[in-house]
Amino acid sequence: MKRRADGVTCGGCALSTTGAIGAPSLWLSLPRTRRHLGGGFENEGMDWTVLLTELPMVVVGGALLPLLALTLVMRVVGRRRPRPE
Repeated sequence: MKRRADGVTCGGCALSTTGAIGAPSLWLSLPRTRRHLGGGFENEGMDWTVLLTELPMVVVGGALLPLLALTLVMRVVGRRRPRPE
C-alpha cells in the first residue's frame, strides 16, 4: 500500500513559502540591518553590500530550515507508526 504524501507536500511548500517571506521580514526589522540600509546618523555606516551578501542567505535559510524541520518530524513520526502489510 502506497502512502499519499499530498498533505506533507502541501505543508512543506507552505512552510517554505512562509519561511522565505518571514525570514527577510525579520531580517529587515533588526536594528543592525536598518543601520546598514541608511538608518544611521547622516548615512553613517551605510553598507549596501548586505543586500548582496546577507539577503540571499536569509531567504535560502528561511526557505530550507522549515523544510528540514518538517522532514525530521516526519521521519520521527513515520518510525513510530507501525507499517501496514
